[in-house]
Amino acid sequence: MDLKKIPAGVVPRAAALVVLGIVLTAGVTWAASRGVPKVGPLPPVKKAAVPTKLVVPDVRKEAFVFAKSTLADDGFAWRVVGKVHGFASNTVIAQSPAPGTKVYDTGAPLVRLKLSRNSTYGQRGLAEDASPYAATAVAPAETVDTTPTVTAPTTTVSVTTETSTTTAPATTTAPATTTVPATTTAPATTTAPQRTAAPPKQAATASTAAWPKTRPPAFVVAGAKTEPLDEMPLTNRAQMLGRWLAAHPRRTASNVRYWLYQNAWIVTGAKFGWWHGADALRTLIAVDRHADAVWGIGTQSADVAAQALGYVEAKAKS
Repeated sequence: MDLKKIPAGVVPRAAALVVLGIVLTAGVTWAASRGVPKVGPLPPVKKAAVPTKLVVPDVRKEAFVFAKSTLADDGFAWRVVGKVHGFASNTVIAQSPAPGTKVYDTGAPLVRLKLSRNSTYGQRGLAEDASPYAATAVAPAETVDTTPTVTAPTTTVSVTTETSTTTAPATTTAPATTTVPATTTAPATTTAPQRTAAPPKQAATASTAAWPKTRPPAFVVAGAKTEPLDEMPLTNRAQMLGRWLAAHPRRTASNVRYWLYQNAWIVTGAKFGWWHGADALRTLIAVDRHADAVWGIGTQSADVAAQALGYVEAKAKS
């Protein structure tokens, strides 16, 4: 090729194009040598915690002192509603939610109690209209669980649901069985907090195994609850309260509530004619007098226990 025949100005432009091509080629080659940045594995998707469910116990027709114990053992808080207050011997006539209702464990779901006055035993001491620990919201749980079943090799999904009928009060007609749609699931974001306030159930120990399983009543009271054999005898409870008081010399609100609760249990059980109730009351009177010495309160509870002792002794002789 004769460069002399190429018009002036063409050679510089051609040379510039050649140089630009070399630069671009070198850039692509350098990028290829660096490699494409590698992307690490994606973090695993955390599954939402499945909240546990609780079943509301039936405490209707129970003495209030036993109803609140049952609710506390099962993880519920309670509150008395209506004109009749939370005295130990009053009777539960209605509750909400209804017995058998399934709710999510939100900590201490609230159960409202309506009471009727027990005119036989009177109302002495302090009424306890709410649980000593904070109540949490009631979150109704579905009564059925749905499990999808995949039929291979197609992608058709058939869902089978199991239904159950909620137990209703005796005066109410039970609702018809309801089929839950397959798309209804529990909220994935609901996480049940740990419950720390409610008193736990008492675990079986060597001491509980040694408790007498046969406890003849001192007398029989019509309509009264029989002594629960899975609870310690009244004499043991009164002795335990004395040891507990010696280990808790400070008068705090929670300590006073616990002491009053144990007083109410022992006095009510003794009036129901439970085994060795008179002996338990004698021990309780001494404990209450000691409480008055260390806390500055206890005289009124000792008087209530003394009155109960007179009633129990008279009933046992009749």
